[in-house]
Amino acid sequence: MSAMHGHHDMGHTVAGWTGSAIAITGFTVAGVAMCAGRPAGIWAGGALVLLSGLTTWALHLAGWGKPGGPRPEPQWDWRVRDTMAQHADCLGCRIAGRGRQPAPAPAPAPARPATAEGSRATYS
Repeated sequence: MSAMHGHHDMGHTVAGWTGSAIAITGFTVAGVAMCAGRPAGIWAGGALVLLSGLTTWALHLAGWGKPGGPRPEPQWDWRVRDTMAQHADCLGCRIAGRGRQPAPAPAPAPARPATAEGSRATYS
């Protein structure tokens, strides 16, 4: 990491690099197919782009992706697996059901004391 970033990991990971490589390949295949007038190649390139997103997500959930942010320097290398089980603000983890935990249910309100005339209150 350069000194310009300080102690901030930019999130370069196996998941990120793999997904980027597959996506670039998909865009290249679709672009060449478009220039050649081959609709099947355009669809194949689009399928590769979708596959890149799914591959990146699967690798992230397997521990090969991590969010950017402050992290100890030994964990900066892109080949280091993420030590966190889940990321609280990570969309990919929330979609997989591993993100934010639901808030605890509020305590029930205390019961109102009965009035002198029973259950009906009178107002003057």
